[in-house]
Amino acid sequence: MTPEQFLTSLKKQAPAAVYLFLGPDGCERDRCRRALREAALPPDLREDGFTRRDLDEDNLSSVLDDANSMSLFASERLIWASGAEGALPKRLTTTEDKDPADATSQLKRFIAQPPPGVTLVFDSLRFDFEGEDKAKTERVRKYYAAIPNVVEFPRFTPAAARQLVTKLAAERKIAIGAAETDLLVEALNADASRLANELEKLSLYCGPGGKVTLELIADLVPNARSSNVFALVSAIGRGDRLESLSILDTLVRDGEYLPLALTFLATQFRLALAAQEAGVKNSFQIQSHFQKLGIMMWKSRADQVAETVAKLPRGKLARAIRHLYAADQAFREPRPDDRAVMESLVWKLTA
Repeated sequence: MTPEQFLTSLKKQAPAAVYLFLGPDGCERDRCRRALREAALPPDLREDGFTRRDLDEDNLSSVLDDANSMSLFASERLIWASGAEGALPKRLTTTEDKDPADATSQLKRFIAQPPPGVTLVFDSLRFDFEGEDKAKTERVRKYYAAIPNVVEFPRFTPAAARQLVTKLAAERKIAIGAAETDLLVEALNADASRLANELEKLSLYCGPGGKVTLELIADLVPNARSSNVFALVSAIGRGDRLESLSILDTLVRDGEYLPLALTFLATQFRLALAAQEAGVKNSFQIQSHFQKLGIMMWKSRADQVAETVAKLPRGKLARAIRHLYAADQAFREPRPDDRAVMESLVWKLTA
């Protein structure tokens, strides 16, 4: 079920005895955890009745034994077992651990006859639902297949992250425009938890009725200054030498670490070359192609890649990557002049 379906179910009925929380997103998970704590525990037991366990340190049998035990301090209990992927058989290798088959049988018995007043949550946030993690997530799901109530927390897409920013800004009564939203999502890699934290910080700075500006984001949000690097990537992709050198000057004055700028450039041109080889051209095709490969690709980034693909034929793009490699080597020389290296690179890339 989705987080929204889970929250709706808590309003209609008492919590189930066992849940599996699956997926990497922390923002919606925190919201669901708070709601479950309020639903499962009366106000006077929300401290004594809440227990944390870690399956990277404990085994499954130990957690289930705890859940089956009566507490002297709380008649209702919520047990949060994090690191649920740690209980999978490959981790059960010491002589002190019980047979994994015994543990899963014990879990089935617990689900069939749960003790009254106990809610147990197995929380697995290490793996995503796409890319290389997909098989690992399915393995966790299969191991806990006896649990009927599974809540999924997929990583936010860039589009969902933008909607989240708009929603959180409205809740905090601050104004944020489309460009500022794009910068936040791009700088924080569409991470919902980080977006929520940074918006909270920005709202405290602005105050109710305040407006979030690009300058404010650049000053307060980690990684936001790297947006100038993306502007440099875009200018070089268009072949605009004057604009590229102007942006490079801004980066130098802002104290940007130029080898990092080179890394962004190299990534952009490698993505463009990969897109050319795959035969994808427009931003929609590029975004879809890389997301299928498990590579995070939001629309503004796909637009930049599409622009680079359009401006640079394959031969020129391959030469550009060789120039990037040479610049990387130049940065490794004793005491290089970083600005001179980057200016030389920009001149070659926009020739």
